Amino acid sequence: MPRLTKDDVQPVGFKLNGRPVVVRVTPRTLLTDALRHEIGATGTHVGCEHGVCGACTVQVDGEPARACLMLAHQADGCDIRTVEGLAQGDALTPLQEAFRAHFALQCGFCTAGILMTLDALFSRQPDADEDAIREALSGHLCRCTGYAPIVQAALTARNRIKGGPIDA
Repeated sequence: MPRLTKDDVQPVGFKLNGRPVVVRVTPRTLLTDALRHEIGATGTHVGCEHGVCGACTVQVDGEPARACLMLAHQADGCDIRTVEGLAQGDALTPLQEAFRAHFALQCGFCTAGILMTLDALFSRQPDADEDAIREALSGHLCRCTGYAPIVQAALTARNRIKGGPIDA
């Protein structure tokens, strides 16, 4: 395989959590690596590096995507949202608050990806029921919670987002 040279490094521009960014990366740089190592957005975790665990999930143009399966160049011109883009300053979203209240965080390794998937789900489907929530979570591996507190937190957040009773 030929060695890459400085001429192989190209700029890629996209919006990250609402702000324009430009990174200079090689053609084979993964989005996870660009986010974590070039930009410092370390909330996007790297787990399996094969798209199986879901820890690296970000939103690309509003849809959940595995950043470990996406080349940084594929993000050119896109709107990328990471877990760092959920909260507004110190104010957590209802989803983040519900995760804290229901102890759905546990070790926290999978949490960022799960939050990004559920945030996208509720943006598309604010009335998502438990089955839809579980289906959305089916691509995420969590070894700590058994998923019960995650689903309970998601139901609570859904109710809060809709303005209904807090308890699911």
